[in-house]
This record gives sequence, structure tokens and C-alpha cells, in this order.
Amino acid sequence: MNAPPRRWKDWLLTDTPASRKQAAFGLAYRRWRRFAGNPLSVFGLAILVVLIVVAAIGPLIAPHDPLQQVLSDRLLPPGSPSHWFGTDQLGRDILSRLIDGSRLTLSIAILVVVIVVPVGLLIGTAAGFSGGWIDNALMRITDVALAFPKIVLALAFAAALGPGVINAVIAISITAWPPYARLARAETLRLVQADFIHVARLQGASQRRILLRYIVPLCSSSVIVRATLDMAGIILTVAGLGFLGLGAQPPSPEWGYMVASGRNVLLDSWWVATIPGIAILLVSLAFNLLGDGLRDVFDPRHGN
Repeated sequence: MNAPPRRWKDWLLTDTPASRKQAAFGLAYRRWRRFAGNPLSVFGLAILVVLIVVAAIGPLIAPHDPLQQVLSDRLLPPGSPSHWFGTDQLGRDILSRLIDGSRLTLSIAILVVVIVVPVGLLIGTAAGFSGGWIDNALMRITDVALAFPKIVLALAFAAALGPGVINAVIAISITAWPPYARLARAETLRLVQADFIHVARLQGASQRRILLRYIVPLCSSSVIVRATLDMAGIILTVAGLGFLGLGAQPPSPEWGYMVASGRNVLLDSWWVATIPGIAILLVSLAFNLLGDGLRDVFDPRHGN
């Protein structure tokens, strides 16, 4: 269905869509308007868009080689003509290291989410949909994993596996999936009693089709919102592992390691540790603001 350009808004907001495509576009537009109505959420989204762009084109915009050591320029304060954010103990440009480190920090966080969200969603929906001994077994395993503090368990696994980016991803992933499984199970228990699920069964839909065609997609929105909110915690965990030397190894410009490397000169050269710490704070805040906005958009208590 084609709509005149001047009537796009009416076409999107109509209560009687003429096609599934129109209904989908209308739903997406309503959700965007609700999201855009929250300035803090838009601010968080803007920060993340800037971060993604910077991470994507980092080598093109970094003013210096992030690994280059110039001992004659060591510990220059912020505001220097050639080093806007100053330099560290080895004369490396902090701005360039922040730009290069954004790719590493964001990549680790995204890898963790890509691993834990499908695992948690699969375990939670399978447990809630199957019930019985399968539900009990999967949820008892989840309870055991939830009984340990996440950061302590991540540190234990990281120490056992050894330092490194891949090992840090594995360690964080092992500890991060249980909340998603719990959430997906709760959503599944609510959905299996819905009328459209009973109708699908009466029409002869198989258990596998009901699970994959209806339950999993409908649980995904809540899990994605939870993942967005958890990204801040994941980034802090990544930074914590890097701070303790269990994440990315030197000379890699990972933000947590940059904070750790600047703690010995914190009183005399505050910028070496403070500027990477502010970057971690801003990105964590941005994910929290974005998650709050997405939660309001996908909240079933709001109309679509």
C-alpha cells in the first residue's frame, strides 16, 4: 500500500492497517515516538552511537599510534596541543588509547551478550515450556549459578583460565546467563497459558513450532531489554578483570588496564587513571539510560 508523503504519519498511526507490513511499521513508529519522548534515553543512545562510530573508524581518527612510546612526552597534562587528554607514564597518547580501547571494550561486551542471551533464552524457555523434571533440573542448575556473586565467580574463572581476552569473555559468559534463563522462564510460564497458544495447539501445531514460532520471539523483547541494562555491568566486569590483570594484556589499551596503570601516579598525574575511568562511567551510564528507555517501550502495561 502506497501512501502520499504528506500523510505518512496518518498512515503509520491508523487503527485499521490494511496489511501486516503497515501494522509492523505503525508499531515500530509508535515505539520510537515513546522512546524519543524520553530525553535521557535519547542521550544514552546518542553516546552509544558515537562510541560505535569511534570504534568503527578508530584507526582513521586517532591522532597518534596508541602503542607508540615517546618518553620525552611522558605525563603531559591534558590540553597539550598535540595531546588533548595528556600522556601516560610511557608517553603514549591517552586519547588515541581511549579510541583504540573502545573497540576492545565494546567487542568483549558484545561477545558476552551474543553468547549469554541465546543460552539463557534457550534454557529458560525450554524449562518453562517443558515443565516437570526438565524444569526442575535446569532451574536447580540456575539456582546454583545464582548463589555465587557474579563478579567473584567471574574472577575465579578468569584466574583459573588465565589472563587474556578470550578467557575473560568465557569467564564472564559463564556467570552472566542465569538471570536471562530466569526471566525467559517466567515469561514462558505466562505465555503458555495464553489463548493463542491454546488455539495453536488445537490447530495441530507441534510443540517445537509453538516454542520456536511463538514463545521464543515473544520472550526475546524482555531478554533484550535485560541485556541492554546488563551491558553496563558487563563493561564494569570487563574493566575490573583488566584492572586486576586478568583481561586484556599490555600493551593493549583496554580501559580497565589503563585505569590500573595510572593508579601509581594518581596524585601527581590524575588524568592517566581518571580519563579512562570517566569513559567507563559514561558508557555504563549510556547503556543504563538506553535500557530504561527500551524497558518503557516494550513494557506490556503500555499500549502499542
